Amino acid sequence: MSKRNLQALRPALVAAAAACALAAAPAANASSHCEAPFITTQPKVDGTDFYMFRSYEPGRTDYVTLIANYLPLQAPYGGPNYFQLDPNALYEIHIDNDGDAREDLTFQFRFRNNLKGITLPIGDKSVAIPLIQAGTVSAPNAAALNVNETYTVDVVRGDRRTGQRARITNAANGSATFDKPADNIGTKTIPDYAAYAEQHVYNVNIPGCSQPGRMFVGQRKEPFAVNLGTIFDLVNAPVSVITNPALINAVPNTIDDANITTLALEVHRSCLVKGDDPVIGGWTTASLRQVRLLDPTPKSGHQTSSKDGGPWVQVSRLAMPLVNEVVIGLPDKDRFNASKPKDDAQFATYVTNPTFPALLEIALNLPGTAPKNLPRTDLVTTFLTGINGVNKPKSVTPAEMMRLNTSIAPTPEAQQNRLGLAGGDPAGYPNGRRPKDDVVDISLVAVMGGLCILNGDNNALGLGADCKPANVPLGDTSLKLHDAVDNAVIPLLPRFPYLFTPTPGAM
Repeated sequence: MSKRNLQALRPALVAAAAACALAAAPAANASSHCEAPFITTQPKVDGTDFYMFRSYEPGRTDYVTLIANYLPLQAPYGGPNYFQLDPNALYEIHIDNDGDAREDLTFQFRFRNNLKGITLPIGDKSVAIPLIQAGTVSAPNAAALNVNETYTVDVVRGDRRTGQRARITNAANGSATFDKPADNIGTKTIPDYAAYAEQHVYNVNIPGCSQPGRMFVGQRKEPFAVNLGTIFDLVNAPVSVITNPALINAVPNTIDDANITTLALEVHRSCLVKGDDPVIGGWTTASLRQVRLLDPTPKSGHQTSSKDGGPWVQVSRLAMPLVNEVVIGLPDKDRFNASKPKDDAQFATYVTNPTFPALLEIALNLPGTAPKNLPRTDLVTTFLTGINGVNKPKSVTPAEMMRLNTSIAPTPEAQQNRLGLAGGDPAGYPNGRRPKDDVVDISLVAVMGGLCILNGDNNALGLGADCKPANVPLGDTSLKLHDAVDNAVIPLLPRFPYLFTPTPGAM
């Protein structure tokens, strides 16, 4: 894509961000942590961030990386049980490759926690230990691990519940069961966690795909950065700070020591697209069984104290960051988490008439600064359909999902711009999302009218006559908004699975 085209698209870029913008800026709870009433009671199935991008690891640029993060704000010292995923849950990554807002390809992850029941001789008794480890761990399913997590992954083509199903297998030995590494308990238990975790990166055969992929599931360092406490305290920061580009990293990232659980897949792009349309849409979900019966007398040797049954009920949904967090109204947050993209018309008012700009206006004590171009058709166009010439499918049903043009080459890590498309980098957010993309800052600009400034009086982007600078009281200042935390400084790996080694519980 030429520099000239990028400049013309820049506002639209910022726009798509707008979608997230609505959700983004000053209300970032590590993207989408605990964002709806019900999900706060079920952290194991709380989807927090979704990344979808052309792989930028040298030699892997024809692949697409999909990363779904769950189980928010993990304290590295969170023992003794740490952060196992729910064996009674279904974790899914969905792909729509024909623009109809329905899944065409779903990757379904199921987990099992295998209790070994390690005992020690105490006097004349053999007594079960109270920890998940009994010594040093350095390899998958180590003898000293008292609980070994395993998982399987099904590929479903068509409807997620009734489509054609087949299982991903290990390219090395044909097994359909994979080991998940234990969390980073500390350096005495796992002296070299990076090397230990690397043994859990698998080359895999994906049914229906002629190219082998790669897969990793395990704990990672939280890749999202945010000025969390300040933001939720009615943006308790001076306007002079959050509009000064020189201060984009003025304060500490409040969740810098947190970890997350990652489900990562690398799939050849030819296996994700349909026909000659290179654009795909993606989102993640988690589901629980409709019925849970608690056991008043849990059995010894079992990892759960409930019996779950009935149909799957979706309780978590995530694509663009922060949508449910700060776009969807409180009465509909649980409804959004249970919904599918094909039904997103029911939430349209939250996008066309967003409350977040008005809340920001109140928080910053700047009356009259919320954009006046209502309904916000500029956000609807970018948010629900993708950007013309960038990531809009050839045929599209408007729906909230992350969209990626798989024909746009990845930008090498060292050359990536933290502002993604808005910064002139066509491989960045909102054309998919990479870990380095600062979605909060991009979105702040968009939600407060930066898109309309770039659209100009001549409606250069075709976003409507009402989307023009006169409707943006903040003026050029809206192009400089940020949360004073720079997402691009978070450490990352230069290769799959890209997210960094988790913070240990003890050094």
